Amino acid sequence: MDEQTYIESGILELYVAGSLSEAENAEVYKMLIKHPEVLQEVLDIETAIVKLTKEIAPKNNVISFSTILSKITNNNTDSKVVSIAKPRNKWYSSLGWAAAVVLGAGMLWLNNQNNTLETTISEIETEKDFFEIQIEDLSSDLADSKKIINVFRDKNIISVPLAGQAIYPEAYAKAYWNKADDTVYFDLEGLPEPPEGKVYQIWSLTLNPLTPTSLGTIDDFKTDDKKIFSLKNANASQAFGITLEPEGGSVSPTLEQLYTLGVIES
Repeated sequence: MDEQTYIESGILELYVAGSLSEAENAEVYKMLIKHPEVLQEVLDIETAIVKLTKEIAPKNNVISFSTILSKITNNNTDSKVVSIAKPRNKWYSSLGWAAAVVLGAGMLWLNNQNNTLETTISEIETEKDFFEIQIEDLSSDLADSKKIINVFRDKNIISVPLAGQAIYPEAYAKAYWNKADDTVYFDLEGLPEPPEGKVYQIWSLTLNPLTPTSLGTIDDFKTDDKKIFSLKNANASQAFGITLEPEGGSVSPTLEQLYTLGVIES
């Protein structure tokens, strides 16, 4: 079927009126995408409905079917004529125009309702996404907490208290070294918040001779509420120390900024 025959078939009016089945709507949609002239025809039909609705609707916005019908069928020369693009026989019938007018008014109302509904749905989906993220975070925190508790209760874990040093005697920390998987958990709740541009750096130490090996920096100290951090340690450590270093860490510890130190009991 060519475009003009398709346009004159009347299916586009039914499409605008919402009277087609899902399969028929899909067929019309394909034609709209493929043929610009068919799309323009649909736009012309919708424009005609809106223009006619505005013309005959009473100021109080109450639409009477009898009023619509009388205005459509009235041939009095004093009546104002509404110009409608591309009229066709299928749209000359009084009943057809009346349906179009009611449809036009309904479309305006439904459009407003749909916009409100879409906004509400969007807000609900946003809240749903937020709560799902919160649940995932809580689940992750719970799993981490269970893992940490199991580590602390493991009889094979080496527990090392780290005492405060001269720069900050009130400081304290504790290390839990699991030699089975070379992981050390550091509880740093007893350290003050580092100043801007500074981070805590943790060192594995051998004492004779004194040889420090960096285990890494604690970059998220300020944002981690639990203040428990895990670092890998495959060294033959005899002590652990924590210093305050510039962001990015240092090659060797700044001993003047040594906050805590703890020797591993043999």
